[in-house]
Amino acid sequence: MSDDEEHNQTFEQASAGASATFPMRCSTLRKNGHVVIEGRPCKIVEISTSTDDDGNSTVHLVGIDIFTGKKLECTRPDTDNMDVPNVRRNEFQLVNIDDGFLNLMTSDGVPKDDVKVPEGDLGAGIQALFEDGKDLLVTIVSAMGEEAAVSVKEVATN
Repeated sequence: MSDDEEHNQTFEQASAGASATFPMRCSTLRKNGHVVIEGRPCKIVEISTSTDDDGNSTVHLVGIDIFTGKKLECTRPDTDNMDVPNVRRNEFQLVNIDDGFLNLMTSDGVPKDDVKVPEGDLGAGIQALFEDGKDLLVTIVSAMGEEAAVSVKEVATN
């Protein structure tokens, strides 16, 4: 076998290699930022620091899960690293609603059909506006392999 044949490899799939999270020291986390608490991506709504008698500082975090709205808390030494989720927000044009899923399109014309209609008032609002024939932009938040519709706005037509 020649050297060239040894190095021939077939790759079935490639990705940009972006991680779902990145580490950040607890002492540098800020309110309204994001953090992973109990394995869930959360928005930080409250943060406090305390010092014990030995001079050790701890950080108490309160976060709201960005997908479920559930309140989560944790306390860690301020020198510890915590995972911070890579959170992306993208707007898509709503093309159709089919079997409980939003049929969306990117600005480049690429279809996206894997986002569920949200539950509650937001989902009902999207459904009602769409049935009224409105042109809509839906904002999708993505983090750690999950995504959900979080807001909708009507496209201004001239």
